[in-house]
Amino acid sequence: MINLQFFPSRRLALYSVKLYLTRTLAVLIGLVLVLLALDLLGESGKILGVPGNSDADLWRYAGLRLPLLIARFLPFSVLLGTLIMFVSLNQNSEVVAMKSAGVSAHQMLAPLVVASLGLSVAAFIFNETVTVQSARVVNAWSDNDYKPIPPESGILTNVWVARGEDLVRARHVGGTGRGFHAEGLTIYDRERGALARIVEAERAYPRDGDWQLQDVTVYDSGMNVVRRVPEMSALTGVTADQLRLSRVDPDETSFFDLKQKIEEMQAAGKPTAAAEAGLWHKLSGPLSIVLMPLLAAVAAFGLARSGQVLLRATIGMALGFAYFVADNFSLAMGNVGAYPPLLAAWAPFFLFLLVGETVLIRSEE
Repeated sequence: MINLQFFPSRRLALYSVKLYLTRTLAVLIGLVLVLLALDLLGESGKILGVPGNSDADLWRYAGLRLPLLIARFLPFSVLLGTLIMFVSLNQNSEVVAMKSAGVSAHQMLAPLVVASLGLSVAAFIFNETVTVQSARVVNAWSDNDYKPIPPESGILTNVWVARGEDLVRARHVGGTGRGFHAEGLTIYDRERGALARIVEAERAYPRDGDWQLQDVTVYDSGMNVVRRVPEMSALTGVTADQLRLSRVDPDETSFFDLKQKIEEMQAAGKPTAAAEAGLWHKLSGPLSIVLMPLLAAVAAFGLARSGQVLLRATIGMALGFAYFVADNFSLAMGNVGAYPPLLAAWAPFFLFLLVGETVLIRSEE
């Protein structure tokens, strides 16, 4: 008799969820530790090369990078953990036992989908509360060549603004209200397409329609001379919002803050395609965890003695990695405006949801 319930028995559901979570956690810990060690090997020389930095700064860097690696590789870990679980169940004939009891493929997957939804919610909360803050700090620190950065709010690094023919670059901007300022400001003054002057200032503050520059170095290309002045005024008409909104990184901005910045960018007439795609991807990214059991389910079915367990596991892994490739490609197309932001963020999810269901139904149901 076929079991028509959406879930299998309570004991079977808890058993499968326990296997799913423990395998995923084991893969996540191993993967993150290996990647963190490789990352530290690549960056430790740069960090310790700065005078005043010590081993404590290496631990600080590791602590900042850890949430980013967890957020990025959690879906990978879910995919690999689910594949390991399904291969084990298949080889031990537990799938055959469940099927003989009238449990369908979708009933086997139902507890895993519910657990994946819980993981997706936890991943979203983790990204909003921990990951964005770590990304903001570690990116500002690395852009400053691992030199100390000021403990202030609203820091943006490597900011570029076009002003007519001129280009303006700030090493970092930060602060709010009257305390808003830029550090490492460089103005590339061009005339008729040729570089006329380069103005570099250690700090700059917006004051009454222009900017007050301090500790200024001016290079005049026509006279080939460099002169230094303690202060000067420049950038008339450039507002603080132009610098603040010129670089909006979704990875460094929480969902609701990003939504507010998109509204401000739209009001200022700035392009918002990349920011909108990043906004929707903050939802579709964690939700991709729900897809992983479905894409990996092909490894669960088929007799172990047929010798195709490894082939099925490989197909499941290929489907999962194809999703990540398609997701990154679609997001890149959304960033350049080739795809609408909503389509760029959600099309891979629904495409592979359809692919996973088709493979599951044709191979099992």
